[in-house]
Amino acid sequence: MKIISGILILITAFLSFKHGWDGFHSDAHPDQVKMMSELGIGKTGGFVLSVLTIVIGIMIFFPQTFFAANLLNAASILLIMALALATGNIKLALTEIPFLIMPLVLIYLGHPIEK
Repeated sequence: MKIISGILILITAFLSFKHGWDGFHSDAHPDQVKMMSELGIGKTGGFVLSVLTIVIGIMIFFPQTFFAANLLNAASILLIMALALATGNIKLALTEIPFLIMPLVLIYLGHPIEK
């Protein structure tokens, strides 16, 4: 179980850093800008989400902040899902389900180096 948890932590951190970094370079990703505007998230909101996502990617590595990082990750994914459903984008909301399951599974498995 510790190996699975470690792999999921690495995947979560990679996705967090990638999505956070991509949020800072929105001019290079016009599809992401389009999606954010459809969800009603402006430039400031996108910047805040990008910073939060990178912070989550850092926090996930430490056992002391592991639970909080997964909780914030799940909350940010739920926010995106709720905004997608509010705008009628069911496909996006359904696409986020596996990403919502991942932090919940990590909470259940726990941090691999935690006592």
